[in-house]
Amino acid sequence: MEMGKQIHLELWNRTPSDVKELVLDNSRSNEGVSHRAQPDLEFLSTINVGLTSITNLPRANKLKKLELSSNRASGGLEVLAEKCPNLIHLNLSGNKIKDLSTIEPLKKLENLESLDLFNCEVTNLNDY
Repeated sequence: MEMGKQIHLELWNRTPSDVKELVLDNSRSNEGVSHRAQPDLEFLSTINVGLTSITNLPRANKLKKLELSSNRASGGLEVLAEKCPNLIHLNLSGNKIKDLSTIEPLKKLENLESLDLFNCEVTNLNDY
């Protein structure tokens, strides 16, 4: 399903402040994840949506859990500290993350407790 349609269905008859969880798994979008702001969003799942970049993620200051697994993202993680500063859990497994400098910006996520990089090339480096 196209991501815009799936977002519309997920938000059906709810105000943005009522939305705490948004699951967009397996949908497709040429622009990546972009939709109107969800100020109280705490969980966003975009598993296997074909993301190559996360720069279009919505600003979600209350977001605690972000699922980005099984995509094609290879960088741009610096936007997470700005757009999702309160992340506790971040799943990047199955993406094209190849070097340590790519994950370096995640140090700015002061509340991050769980980072999943399973099946990312960076985990095969000697210095990992």
